[in-house]
Amino acid sequence: MLKTAFKLLVLSAACSLAGLTAFLFYNRNRSLPFITAAQNALKWENKASFRTEKTPAAPEVGLQTSAAPAGPLQPCPDVPPNLQGVLRVEFSTNRSLEDVRQRLGPVLQDGGRYKPATCVAKQKVAIIIPFRNRHEHLKHWLHFLHPILIRQQLDYGVYIINQEGDSVFNRAKLMNIGHVEALKEYDYDCFVFSDVDLVPLDDRNLYRCSDNPRHLSVAVDKFNFILPYATIFGGVSAISKEQFLKVNGFSNTFWGWGGEDDDLSQRLYFKGMSISRPDSLIGRYKMIKHGRDLHNNPNPQNVHKLKETAYNMNTDGLNSLSYTIREIKKDLLYTFITVDVHAPAG
Repeated sequence: MLKTAFKLLVLSAACSLAGLTAFLFYNRNRSLPFITAAQNALKWENKASFRTEKTPAAPEVGLQTSAAPAGPLQPCPDVPPNLQGVLRVEFSTNRSLEDVRQRLGPVLQDGGRYKPATCVAKQKVAIIIPFRNRHEHLKHWLHFLHPILIRQQLDYGVYIINQEGDSVFNRAKLMNIGHVEALKEYDYDCFVFSDVDLVPLDDRNLYRCSDNPRHLSVAVDKFNFILPYATIFGGVSAISKEQFLKVNGFSNTFWGWGGEDDDLSQRLYFKGMSISRPDSLIGRYKMIKHGRDLHNNPNPQNVHKLKETAYNMNTDGLNSLSYTIREIKKDLLYTFITVDVHAPAG
C-alpha cells in the first residue's frame, strides 16, 4: 500500500516538472508576471533615488584647478579650448574685492599671477593698468578679466601702476614704469596696456602679442562700436617687448589727457610697423561710465607735440624715464605699485 502511494507521488512530481519545463520552453521570450513585477519595482526604486539625489554645481569654465600631467608639459593650443565667446558684462552688481578674492583664490598666486597647470603658455604677458582713484572700476575689471585671462591659458601678471598725489596725470609715463617694474620680476615677452574702465565682450579677443602691435579695443560701446579713426592705438593694446623697446616705449612728456597713444602709434609707423586688430565683432568692449578725472584735463599742448614725434622718440621714452617707487603691495589679485612720477611744479 505504501509502495503504491509512493509511486503515485513520484509520478505526480515528474508530471509537474515536465509541465513546468514545457511552460518555460514555450514562454522563453516572454516575461513572467512575478519576475516583471519585481523588475518594475526595482526600476521605480532606482528612478526615485535618482530624482532625489542632488547634482553638484559645475565649476565655472576655466577656473577649475587641474593636476599637472606626468612628464614634460606640452605647449598650450593656439586656440584655447575653454573660451565662451560672447560674454554678458554688467557693472550694476555691488561687488567687493573680497568677493573676487574668494572666487579666484584657488587658482591665482600672489601678485595677480597665473600660469596654466596642464600646458606651457604661448606667451608671458604683463597686464599694465595706469591708475589713480579708480577703485570702483578696478573691482569690476578684476571680476571679469581674471577669468577671461585664465581661459585664454596665459602665463600672466596684473600690475596696477598708481600715481601718487593729485598732480597732473601722466598715463604714458605710468605705462613705461609698469613695463620696467614688471620686467624686474619676470621675463615677460608681451605687454598689454589697458585702461581700467574697459572690459571685453568676447573672450576670443586674445590678450596676446603678434607679429605686429595689436590694438584690441576696436569697438567700444561709448563710440557706438565704431573705430573712431584708423590710427587709434588707445584703450587696450598689446605690444611685444621687442616692439616696445624698438620705439623706446611711450613718451614721458604727455601731461594731462590725450595724445600719448597717437604719439605711440606714430612711433610704430616711423619704425616700419603696422597695427593689427581683431574684427569689430570679437573686438567689442564695454566701458564703465565715469566723469572726467581731476587733474587729467585735456592738454592743448599735446596736440602740438604730435608734430615732434619723429624728432623726440629716440631721446624721450624708456631711456629718459625717471620716477620714485613709494610702495609695492602684493595682493592675490594684483601687484599694486605706487609711484611718484616727478610731475612738473604747478
